[in-house]
Amino acid sequence: MLSSMNQLTPMVIRQYLSWLGQSHNPAGLHCFYRVVRTFCNWYKRELDDDWKNPMDKISSPKVPVEEILPIKPDEIQAIIDHCPAKTYMGDRDIAIMCLLLDTGARAEEFLNMNIADYNVRDGDILIRKGKGSKPRHVFVGLGSRKALRNWLKHRKDTCDAMWINNKGTRLEYGGLRGIIKRRGKNANVKASSIHDFRRSFAINFLRANPGEIMSLQKLMGHADLQILRRYLAQTTEDLKEAHMRGSPVDNFLHIR
Repeated sequence: MLSSMNQLTPMVIRQYLSWLGQSHNPAGLHCFYRVVRTFCNWYKRELDDDWKNPMDKISSPKVPVEEILPIKPDEIQAIIDHCPAKTYMGDRDIAIMCLLLDTGARAEEFLNMNIADYNVRDGDILIRKGKGSKPRHVFVGLGSRKALRNWLKHRKDTCDAMWINNKGTRLEYGGLRGIIKRRGKNANVKASSIHDFRRSFAINFLRANPGEIMSLQKLMGHADLQILRRYLAQTTEDLKEAHMRGSPVDNFLHIR
């Protein structure tokens, strides 16, 4: 038990992190590291400027970057094909799949969309309160506009929400997650996370628009480009296609 901040040495913190490493994965361990670092920085800044911050001598735990495969557009197509078109719930769920993929919105942003936030003419949707309470605009293509139009034709209620449940009230996170899992199961597609759609939007946008990283950053509402690395780690398939385009042997040599 520590009785003073002077006892919080680099060795103590290393032992603490080592102990945590026995029961937590690298990402979890890194989270604890950030908490301790934030506290130590606050203590030095606010309470004791002469205190020697032990975190200055401790390196951040390494978090391995794993290849995360997004849900593929053809898998989403399979889910859509299993939704009964021209029905209330079927057209709603088709529109949900299309707009999750086309906007790349976070789950909370998606669920907070209102009908009034949608500009029909331009395919523009205002995200009133994104991460950090910052508003931004996302856009949908012609296919998503059609899906959304089909869904809104069913609406006879007075609810402001773009997405509602079978009781006519705003759809909540658990309901949206249930839709994704149920529709995915019906189509034999493993869509385990709402975030799979956001990840798929990011990587497919960049594949179609090489170099448009700044545009992608604004569309996804990220303040830091480094955060996009989580979404845009190249898959083996991406690397293979890039090599096929740039192979020096194929492009410059003639093999007899």
